[in-house]
Amino acid sequence: MGLRINQNIAAQNAYRNLSVTDGQMQKSLEKLSSGFRINRAADDAAGLSVSEGLRSQIGGMRVAVRNTQDGISVAQTAEGAMNEVTSILQRMRDLSVQAANGGATDVNAKKAAQSEITQLNSELTRIGNTTAFGKSKLLDGSFGNVQSGGSSATPITLTATMDSLAAAGNTFSLTKVNGVDLSSLNTNTGLTVTIPQAASNSAADITAAINQGIKTALQNASAQGYTGAAFAGNEVSVSATVAPNGSGTTFSLQGTGAFTTVDGASTVLANMSLTPGASTAVTNANTGQFQVGANQSEKIQVVIGAINANALGTDTIDLTSNADTAISALDKALNSVSDQRAALGAYQNRFEHVINNLNVSVENLSASESRIRDTDMAQEMVGYTRNQILTQAGTSMLSQANQASQNVLSLLR
Repeated sequence: MGLRINQNIAAQNAYRNLSVTDGQMQKSLEKLSSGFRINRAADDAAGLSVSEGLRSQIGGMRVAVRNTQDGISVAQTAEGAMNEVTSILQRMRDLSVQAANGGATDVNAKKAAQSEITQLNSELTRIGNTTAFGKSKLLDGSFGNVQSGGSSATPITLTATMDSLAAAGNTFSLTKVNGVDLSSLNTNTGLTVTIPQAASNSAADITAAINQGIKTALQNASAQGYTGAAFAGNEVSVSATVAPNGSGTTFSLQGTGAFTTVDGASTVLANMSLTPGASTAVTNANTGQFQVGANQSEKIQVVIGAINANALGTDTIDLTSNADTAISALDKALNSVSDQRAALGAYQNRFEHVINNLNVSVENLSASESRIRDTDMAQEMVGYTRNQILTQAGTSMLSQANQASQNVLSLLR
């Protein structure tokens, strides 16, 4: 072999291998101490990109779980207040039934009952005006009814019945608006809907025909005894659901603006808001939208109607003049509140399912992120031990290689 002193190739080779082994051992130490397989992009660029995306989803879903829990709290708060409203309405109905017993109830007794009715109506309105979650009012009609620009609109529910949906030209009259019976007004207002021929008997085509018919009726409403809005184009958003037998059809309309009758019966249709842009801003109005997902537009909107004496129609009850009418009005008010309570209960159940689904997703995504990002401690310890032994061996061999050049001295003696 050649003996050289200027270049110790063996030592350089040992040093290079020792440097590589030492670098690998340092990386193993970092992974073992941090618990992460990927500590920087250089460790696994593709894995880092995927795992960061998963982390965003996991973090967003965890926040969405808290958001959804807030939704349950809001629904429970509103429903709790409505429970007391129901108790008040039941008491008012008891008073109405008592006052209707004209054979045993004199005028003074009716006046006493009416006095309590007045106080109970005041409490209904107070509950509607003050029930809140934080600073957001829940029962004043603004929750969930906010439009662009901070304005508020009350959603409208119209119900009607009909004999057949298949025949062209079938007509029906609107019977209820927000639970208020309009049967006595139909002949006066002439708000009759004519359904055009549906393309087929499918639910989609029937619904489309109903939508077209009701839009046309609303567009012509001004000429049929209504004022206060210009029904043109698609200013009114309409959706309809139809029972298989053609009964119990429900229409939901959304918009903002005034819609009252010519004869001034604004109290009956006061909650019909149809013309976009005509509403006024509502202080501390709430969109009612809960972010229940990690991504954009993954929301659930909760809409709560107004709960007060005027909205329920109990503010006009007069037991001294007509107790029988009061019983009917209170039955409608109780049905309206019960429907809203049922809706809130449905929201709560839906939110609970959302939470369960989010928690399952968080668990599965966390497992995926862990497989990409976390260190397999057992496997990494095997690699660390190997590198540790190689480092010790490399250090020893570097020492031996450095001493090899001293053999040249034996030739110089």
